Amino acid sequence: MDKFADMALFVSIVKNQGLAAAGRELGLSPATVTARLQALEDRYGVKLLNRSTRHLSLTDSGAMYHLACLEILDSVRETENLLQTGVKEVRGTLKISAPRDIGKQYISALVSDFAERYPDVTPYLYLNDNLSNLAESGLDIVIRYGELADSSLISRKLASSRRVLCASPGYLAKKGTPITPQDLARHDCLAMVRNNEELKTWHFEDHEKHNTVTVVPKRFSDDGEVIRQWALDGAGIALKSMLDVQEDIKQQRLMTVLNGYMKNFNASTSAAGADLNVIYMSRQYQPKRIRLFLDFLIERFELLAEK
Repeated sequence: MDKFADMALFVSIVKNQGLAAAGRELGLSPATVTARLQALEDRYGVKLLNRSTRHLSLTDSGAMYHLACLEILDSVRETENLLQTGVKEVRGTLKISAPRDIGKQYISALVSDFAERYPDVTPYLYLNDNLSNLAESGLDIVIRYGELADSSLISRKLASSRRVLCASPGYLAKKGTPITPQDLARHDCLAMVRNNEELKTWHFEDHEKHNTVTVVPKRFSDDGEVIRQWALDGAGIALKSMLDVQEDIKQQRLMTVLNGYMKNFNASTSAAGADLNVIYMSRQYQPKRIRLFLDFLIERFELLAEK
């Protein structure tokens, strides 16, 4: 009974989202992978995976076991390298996800700088605006706006931000400037789609009075960068993070409206609800490359805040 090999097998199943794909990666037949997974579940008396013909997901026990496997396998690899070279090298993959706007404006350059400093680390930067199940995604670090719902993860604030409604000067000259949230009903709004949900219900807070407005958007996109570009092109009013559009506002390419309101995509009125956060798995042990990147990321955003 090789527990270490079983851990590597389980990590491969989760990473490849399938038993057959894991078998191909490890040179094992589908029947062997199925039998070893069944033996693993029998050994501990728990179900580790929910399986259907089209989908595979971790159970609560599976998520706990998967996290432990990642920690142990990383620890073994680092120890083997230390024994062979005498140096605790920084090497391996680093998988990062970030929203498109902030990803292209800030994170991509930061990842390049980190990769130059640690050339044996291979970064993967995924740019998307959807929320992922971190345990099943294979990601090491997720950068997202808003508050953290999953208490099993760690969230650290990178930068304070807030939501702003913004439009081009040309659009406002043509359509007028909204004075109240209800005025948005007669405006062309640009709305996000996240995880197939249309984010067209916008929330406003003004001196403890809550307003909810369901806009009728003229355009939708699941890409925040596209929404920003449409606003720059004069297509309508967008609800954006200040971090995404602060340079556009400084250069007067965009103007903010309804500035007296706290704005968000959900009913939460927390001032932290629009902050930029870095999210990662809660690990007692963490590979050195992830620890170093987190410190690098936080340090860079602290420098940005000082400018």
